[in-house]
Amino acid sequence: MNKMMLGVIDATTYMEPIHELAAHRSIAAVPFAGRYRLIDFVLSNMVNSGIESVAIFPKYQYRSLMDHLGSGKNWDLNRKRDGLFFFPSPDLHIPSPHLGAFQHFEQHIDYFLRSKQKYALICNSYTICNIDYQLVLQRHIANQCDITEVCHQGRSLEMFILETSLLLDLIANRVQTGYNSIVNVVRDPSHQLNICHYEHHGYVAVIDSVESYFRHSLELLHPEIWKQLFVKSRPIYTKVKDEPPTQYTASAVVKNSMIANGCVIEGHVENCIVFRGVKIGKGAVVKNSVIMQKTQIGERCELDHVIIDKDAKVENDVKIAGTERRPFVVRKGTVQGALMNR
Repeated sequence: MNKMMLGVIDATTYMEPIHELAAHRSIAAVPFAGRYRLIDFVLSNMVNSGIESVAIFPKYQYRSLMDHLGSGKNWDLNRKRDGLFFFPSPDLHIPSPHLGAFQHFEQHIDYFLRSKQKYALICNSYTICNIDYQLVLQRHIANQCDITEVCHQGRSLEMFILETSLLLDLIANRVQTGYNSIVNVVRDPSHQLNICHYEHHGYVAVIDSVESYFRHSLELLHPEIWKQLFVKSRPIYTKVKDEPPTQYTASAVVKNSMIANGCVIEGHVENCIVFRGVKIGKGAVVKNSVIMQKTQIGERCELDHVIIDKDAKVENDVKIAGTERRPFVVRKGTVQGALMNR
């Protein structure tokens, strides 16, 4: 049963509420948890569930996503047979109304026709959890379902299992049926299909806005949540980067924070997620914030409830404060100077 599923990750979604973090990248490539990208979680779940063929369907700003995934080596998907496949949409001007858009799949129909896996698993790229899809498949087969939808506390996680042959039929007949996506099929009460639901009881985070990104990021500082998401027997894989350990100087103070490698910490850091290669200057106080890769924070700065995107710079003596509901976002590659204080 381990090789019976085909993995399909729909990375075409664009959501305005998360635009500040996804203006220059797809949502799937948004950094998370200090060293990962959002897509790492669904992709690792697939690999840990024995899936050896994964197709990723991106649409917007997918250069950073391709750079992150590469050949799929870090997920053991650089294979002679099956492996990792990347299928960008040629129709960037046509919006995808729902996850699993059949028009996008039809443009790369050869992938599905050549696949030998009996079942297909369709997922979005921005749901964070640690789930064994083999258990979902077993329930799907035992209950003789046509489509199984994974839910959490009654909410759809936009993860669906169905036979590949049924998916091909739905794609081929989309004009006659009016179904444009797998979501259309499941939500239509008039169809004759047997739709089942699988309840996932572990930790789940759906990243669909800046507020949800900020809230779920800081949740990881709670050990009980971290242990649910990062399980030794089901690791989350990501792109490997060899960097030195983080350097803490004599003036550094760090409390309840996650600090990735390659950083230089000279200031006070509390309740923060700090990514690789970040520098925090002497006398700086950074609290309740998410600081992404290679950010430079100057001396005597005061930051609270802030998200700083990659490669940004905060100059000396800058004060920035957001709130839990509205964190202040410093965009990728920008500079915040003392004259820009808010």
